[in-house]
Amino acid sequence: MAGTVGGVTDWQHVRVEDRGVTTRITLDRPDRRNALSEELMVELQAALEGATAPIVVLAGAGPAFSAGHDLEELAASEGDALANVFDRCTALMATVRSIPQPVIARVHGVASAAGCQLVATCDLAVAESGARFATPGVRIGLFCSTPMVPLTRAVGPKRAMHMLLTGDTIDAQTALAWGLVNEVVAPDELDAAIDALADRIASYSPEVIALGKRTFYEQVDLPSGDAYSIATKVMAENAALDDAAEGISAFLEKRSPTWTGEPRG
Repeated sequence: MAGTVGGVTDWQHVRVEDRGVTTRITLDRPDRRNALSEELMVELQAALEGATAPIVVLAGAGPAFSAGHDLEELAASEGDALANVFDRCTALMATVRSIPQPVIARVHGVASAAGCQLVATCDLAVAESGARFATPGVRIGLFCSTPMVPLTRAVGPKRAMHMLLTGDTIDAQTALAWGLVNEVVAPDELDAAIDALADRIASYSPEVIALGKRTFYEQVDLPSGDAYSIATKVMAENAALDDAAEGISAFLEKRSPTWTGEPRG
């Protein structure tokens, strides 16, 4: 992807590639285990906002997905500068959820602290069998309070509290059983599994996928009555779309649908 995206013209900390149905955004600080410095988070947010493919894949360069926040940066910051780092991280996580495309985390190696937060925030996650996950901040006197938010919603309170209070690392199969990732595959099958998942989702109406993603996050934390109020209105809105009429006609006529709707965030 060339040119200016979100005000960024030269990527220093991420790589952005359009690969058919996916825009792959790779965290590119391998020597720092892809630590989420403020500059990297600025670029990552811009890349997410500028993604044009139907599916976004987040990956990490080198031996790890992401080791979390850049501790050297945190140690050198204080006051407003510290607050800015965590505000930036929160804005980044909100962007993952707010863009219309599904975001798939491609996880290898370690996803720790804010790196684990990023995995938990993504809409879907596929991990290789050697991947490991942790929120170990308590071990260095920095409780993982912001990673706690999506982690708790992904794995539930007791499991999240175990990770947060002990700093223990969980393996990929445990992450799968707990609901932190959707699939675990052999390392040499990771890209094929991601591509297969992306191809399947990209075969559906991008307008309907965007509508569904938006509605999911609007209702997910609400009581069921309030959630139904939102979902019922959206269901009627969805049923009135041209792509819904096309999809139903195609099903009844036993043919492949031709989608025309554009995604809306």
